[in-house]
Amino acid sequence: MPSYQYKAVDRGGRPARGALDAVNEIDLELRLRRMGLDLITYRQLDQKVSRFANSGRITRQDLINFCFDMEQMSRSGIPLIDGLRDLRDTIDSPRLREVLTAMTEDMEGGKVMSQCMAAHPGVFDNVFVSLVRAGEQTGRMAEVFENLAASLKWQDELVSQTQRLLIYPAMVLIVVIAVVAFLLVFLVPQVVSLLKTMGIALPVQTRVLIFASNLVIDYWPLVLGAPAAAAAALVFVVRRNPVAAYMWDYTKLHVPLTGPILQKIILARFANFFALMYQSGITVLEALRTCESIVDNRVIADGVMRAGQQITAGDNLTEAFRNLGMFPPLVIRMLHVGENTGALDTALNNVSYFYTRDVRESVDKALKLLEPTLTLGLGVLLALILWSVLSPVYDILGKLKF
Repeated sequence: MPSYQYKAVDRGGRPARGALDAVNEIDLELRLRRMGLDLITYRQLDQKVSRFANSGRITRQDLINFCFDMEQMSRSGIPLIDGLRDLRDTIDSPRLREVLTAMTEDMEGGKVMSQCMAAHPGVFDNVFVSLVRAGEQTGRMAEVFENLAASLKWQDELVSQTQRLLIYPAMVLIVVIAVVAFLLVFLVPQVVSLLKTMGIALPVQTRVLIFASNLVIDYWPLVLGAPAAAAAALVFVVRRNPVAAYMWDYTKLHVPLTGPILQKIILARFANFFALMYQSGITVLEALRTCESIVDNRVIADGVMRAGQQITAGDNLTEAFRNLGMFPPLVIRMLHVGENTGALDTALNNVSYFYTRDVRESVDKALKLLEPTLTLGLGVLLALILWSVLSPVYDILGKLKF
């Protein structure tokens, strides 16, 4: 379907611009009219420009607002298709407005909302579509959209916590690299020229520092390019080789300090979505299959798949999770109590709360530990460089007689 770049005005006379897929010019005008816009001018885009123009980003906040609005309309008894039309006319995001327009047309053609959402996988993922489908089957659309909004807010908080954990080390690493590069490129050569004029024997640490300085100055393209080439090669191998990808995910989970936190973050995401899907009426096996793609780690996804196989073979949920070896005894006990009392949804919510709180505390502890550790590491590194530079000078001063 061709894409058109258009200029239009809304009902209040305000200008609007964007890009929209349409069969032809008449279809473009009809689609814009459904969006509350009157077409002024347009031009057809080629395929490459079309892909770029339609790649507008829909933020998580846009989806949170969408879920909140749909929840309120569902609770008020407003038909879903009427709610989509109202949202389409009032939404601020041009890209989301186009998606809602397409969904409205599909629903007018006889499709249900989950089928319309499945046609836009870049906006609504498998979990989103599965939960909406379950809400359609159980008649609990308001509860589904409420849970989705809460889950998206939780994801925002999780991303914020992860960024807090990574931003400080990244900033310190940049400062360390800049300081070391300045010392090796500018300070060390000046000191070396001074020492050579004195004709003294240099200690081992000073010779090593001079070698590093010459390496950086003479082969700086290699010094800068080698890490980038290694990173590119690692990405290529991980994407093309399943075994390498599995080993990479395994390594990320076992890196000191960050590995355990990453595992808790993944398990928190798994517990949150699993509880959300189970509460919405999705079966345990279907929820586990969906969670395999959610965890975004092949090691844990493989464990989730094995848990589903054990449940299919006749084991209960508690036994399957215990055999994975990834969940602490407290979580296993909560699941066991939930299964025995028939309150598995409550137990799963407790698991989600347990991991969410554990991740928050782990990130706070890691930040408190990272700050002094990185500061100490930077101080030690600078002290070693200054010691290598100044030790020959002190030797000379010690031999002078006044």
